Amino acid sequence: MDAVDWEIVRILQDDARVTNRELAERVHVSPSTSSERTRALQASGVVSGYHATIAMDALGRHVQAMIAVTVRPPTRELVEGFRNWAAGLPEVLSVFVVSGGSDFLLHVGVPDTDALYGFVIDRLTQRPEVADVNTSVVYEHLRRAVLEPLGDDAP
Repeated sequence: MDAVDWEIVRILQDDARVTNRELAERVHVSPSTSSERTRALQASGVVSGYHATIAMDALGRHVQAMIAVTVRPPTRELVEGFRNWAAGLPEVLSVFVVSGGSDFLLHVGVPDTDALYGFVIDRLTQRPEVADVNTSVVYEHLRRAVLEPLGDDAP
């Protein structure tokens, strides 16, 4: 990737609805070059998709939490099974398989604290492989919209 590719990626992260003509103008290339480079970035997996960011409150998810989960015994079968099960739950926004004291961090979004309590007690702790659960309510979630390359990948 060269400086033009990095600039295309930066612009698309900021506004994926930008027209090809505007994108070409902003990176100082022809529209055909912009289109060709964008297709190549998609084909190589650098650009893996486009989406709309929806406000959590608009979806009735007024409470977010990070839930650390430990499974026992920590076998590949149990870890992968729990990962797949958790990823399919409608309350779960993200599943992180981690090292350290816990095996997973689940980022969840629910309507209220009663729903959070029900999710933890009625769903998570009912799984036989779940040995420990530690829940932290999220007061504020800041997310970087545009990611920049680090280290040797920086343009």
